[in-house]
Amino acid sequence: MVTYIVRRLLTAVLILFGASFLVYLLTAASGDPLQDLRENPAPNRDELIRARTELLDLDVPAPLRYFYWLGGAVKCLAPFAATCDLGQSIQGEQVTDALARAMGATILLVTTATLLAIIVGISLGIITALRQYSSLDYGVTFMAFLFFSLPIFWLAVLLKEYGAIGFNNFLADPQIPLAVVLSVGAASGLIWVVFAGGSMRRRAIAFVAGFAVAAGLLYVLGATGWFVTPSLGPVVIAITGVAIAYGVTLLSAGLKNRKALYSALITVAIGVVAYYALQPLLNSATWLMMLLLAVATVAVGCLVGYLMGGYDRAQSMRGAALTGLLVGGLIVLDRFMYAWPSYMDNSRIRDRPIATVGASTPGLNGDFWISGVDTFTHLLLPTVALLLASLASYSRYSRASMLEIMNMDYIRTARAKGLSERTVVMRHAFRNALIPLATIVAFDIGALIGGAVITEQVFAFSGMGQLFVQALHRVDPNPIMGFFLVTGILALVFNLVADLVYTVLDPRVRVKS
Repeated sequence: MVTYIVRRLLTAVLILFGASFLVYLLTAASGDPLQDLRENPAPNRDELIRARTELLDLDVPAPLRYFYWLGGAVKCLAPFAATCDLGQSIQGEQVTDALARAMGATILLVTTATLLAIIVGISLGIITALRQYSSLDYGVTFMAFLFFSLPIFWLAVLLKEYGAIGFNNFLADPQIPLAVVLSVGAASGLIWVVFAGGSMRRRAIAFVAGFAVAAGLLYVLGATGWFVTPSLGPVVIAITGVAIAYGVTLLSAGLKNRKALYSALITVAIGVVAYYALQPLLNSATWLMMLLLAVATVAVGCLVGYLMGGYDRAQSMRGAALTGLLVGGLIVLDRFMYAWPSYMDNSRIRDRPIATVGASTPGLNGDFWISGVDTFTHLLLPTVALLLASLASYSRYSRASMLEIMNMDYIRTARAKGLSERTVVMRHAFRNALIPLATIVAFDIGALIGGAVITEQVFAFSGMGQLFVQALHRVDPNPIMGFFLVTGILALVFNLVADLVYTVLDPRVRVKS
């Protein structure tokens, strides 16, 4: 394994060397970095041209100039060498500083959307494969390809119009008309019907239940002014936590494993107690504190599962840890909701919280929770836009893979042995269905840092995509090469990760030295 990884890394270095050399020559041949200065009528034009020529070493032939750049780039790959040096842009800014700023904005913008698209898309694909040719299958397929076909810039503009401007106007007088309540209830009922399937009686019950839950909840939220002063509270956290415990246990161990179920429920009870105990500590929260609390939550869940014992302690530990982590997320969400009124009253917000441009509100002063709410309101719309546009590919790939797996001989053998459908799907089919998706997911995660050019443009994010496009327009070689170096390394690394994941998902695959 180690020999294989070392050989792949050495091969990656050679690939990066050859590809970067070609990209540098193509960039140098694409235009003249001095063109704007040559057309400048300023009296000091010659001095400006001379300064830029010295800054970018334009008096040196491009093939030789590449090795000047390579000498600085090697320092970025060798931790024992001097500081990283990728040159300067035309404006005189260090490329490393521009890359760091752009990478931060891109990671904020794209990472959450892509991870959600992977999780939701794969889940929908597997569910529709298990319900092939049902109304759920047709409905998910139609919606997935609908959003996939919509131009991302048009979808982003619609979200800005109705998700930001419309919702901000609604918050000025958060009264929900009866017609809206009934319409949302009817839409919810239809969604429940699609997921329920079965006989007409079952579908009718699902419609009534979906309609009652959505319409009743929306009416209560509007009547109580929840949109202005939102909160969950311990009661909602406890009820939701119990539902999470049953759901996690059902998927991971099965409800017949009572030890696993009791472990998850005990973790929920500990989480409700922690809701009160942690409030003073959360008043001075930091990112490091939240990370340590998350680790502690997982540790407590594992401890509860271990002490409960049972015939499979691992299942109890996994279920309790995941349940505890999700309940902890609800507690954190409730604390963010508690900061919502203060955020709304801030002079920089002026009761219009959902932002349409940028990654943060300039000049906003606030604690950890105010800053977190501000980040959320800025990332909400672009995240939704990218999520809707990315769902189709993951759902279709996972559906096709699951359908192929479910027709395999070993699946029929597992059913013939009398195994439950949950065991057949989760233990035998699901893992193998992920094998073809490993390459797609790995490359998509590696491409995250490349940015989303159109979305960044619509929502005014200065990310990696905008950095690359602006450098191309200016014929600015150093930022282009910095962008290529980052994305190239990530592509090669995650290609290696995909190969290693194969060995985990499929025991038949072995890497050889």
